[in-house]
Amino acid sequence: MKRDPSWFEGVEPELVFIAKKLRQATALEGIFDEAGVDYGVEADEYLGGFIFRTTRVGAFFYVRPADRDRAEAVMLAHGFVPAKSVA
Repeated sequence: MKRDPSWFEGVEPELVFIAKKLRQATALEGIFDEAGVDYGVEADEYLGGFIFRTTRVGAFFYVRPADRDRAEAVMLAHGFVPAKSVA
């Protein structure tokens, strides 16, 4: 279920996916909602391109650390590759 930023108060959210297209973002929202995964999503910038680097906007998906393993399992089951954790 999509949560407000206040739901993450006192907890450092972990990035699990960057949707580079709207279709990816809406698909992952539906998958997380159906699976009962609590998540936050916000628009942010990332660098894209190999030769000509450009700044692009994507949908960044976050979960609480305790929910990361479950969120990644749901994503993998539906063909989404989770973002690498920075530990």
